Amino acid sequence: MSIWKQIALTLLVLLVTAAVWVRFFPGAGEQLARWGLDWVPVAATETAGGDGRAGGPARGRGGRPAQAGVVTGPVLESTINDRLVAIGTGRAARSVTVTPFTSGRMTELLVESGSLVEAGEVIARLDAEAEQIAFDRARIALRDAEARLERARALRASNTASAVQVTDAELAVDNARLALRDAQLELSRRSVAAPIDGIVGILPIAAGNYVTAQSEIASIDDRSEILVDFWIPERYAGSVSVGSPLTAAAIARAGETIQGSVSAVDNRIDAESRTLHVQARLDNTADRLRAGMSFHVSMRFPGDTYPAVDPLAVQWGADGAFVWAVRNGRAERVAVRIVQRNADSILVDAPLALSDAVVTQGVHAVREGAEVRLASRDGEAAAPETGTPRPASGS
Repeated sequence: MSIWKQIALTLLVLLVTAAVWVRFFPGAGEQLARWGLDWVPVAATETAGGDGRAGGPARGRGGRPAQAGVVTGPVLESTINDRLVAIGTGRAARSVTVTPFTSGRMTELLVESGSLVEAGEVIARLDAEAEQIAFDRARIALRDAEARLERARALRASNTASAVQVTDAELAVDNARLALRDAQLELSRRSVAAPIDGIVGILPIAAGNYVTAQSEIASIDDRSEILVDFWIPERYAGSVSVGSPLTAAAIARAGETIQGSVSAVDNRIDAESRTLHVQARLDNTADRLRAGMSFHVSMRFPGDTYPAVDPLAVQWGADGAFVWAVRNGRAERVAVRIVQRNADSILVDAPLALSDAVVTQGVHAVREGAEVRLASRDGEAAAPETGTPRPASGS
């Protein structure tokens, strides 16, 4: 085969390939428009011209090919980050594990499990015979020191005793008083008192047992309020503050909701989980909640509002994602940044208004600034789009 025949065959193959590309590649029209070849007919040509003549592409004003019918969809608004749902664990507003100050044998246990106690109420006593003897001895020593002081002052009045003797007697009284206070403190510590108001839990020990300073006598919970600890994603960190309202529901008590508020917010994000520790306070006057319960916590926020478009409307080009917006009957390419993908919509960050419509089908036939014709229900081209977008018709 001669060289000329080879060149001709190569050109023929290239022309056929180019024709197939122009005819079937969805982005061919757009690429040709960039190269200044938008006069080349592509797959958007119609079988009947706008002037009613059969054969050849339909012609718009100026003799340029008219756009084929496209399907559009509305631009909606959708709000995200407006609701927070978390699972938290409740605990009593105040909870104390009671232990004795010193070691000894427990002689009395004055409360039972479930008893309601007040702060300062004695709940148990240890053997205190040695401490009682020391207290009585210190009290006698104080009386003796006070009597010595009275005699010294009487002798001083008659110049029989010196001022130094009176001072020594006063010092002896002060030391005796301190010794009595020390003995009284040791005696009082043989009684175990409740440090807070609350309800006594199950008692782990009984009277007659020997206890130390590490032995647990009882646990007391003040559950007039329940604190709920939960963790939120870091994107909500700037939206939650002390006093923010919330709704909580105990998972074990379905159907009951409790209004509460945020009582504390941690000062840092956990680096491993990327979450923030938050604490809520719930009223428990009815005493239906218990420490350790799990809670379903819900919070509402203003959120962020973005335009929402049909997933078919988002196209991709060399410079990123974009949509074809229909404004005043003409196509306009609008760059978008995808914020969130949903099953039936995509949230985008773009200058789109609710009055806009976006092309969802027939994007290969759309050109920047060209008139847009909507596809009618029977599949034929309708009049150009001129204003408020109509609901998109199915194909």
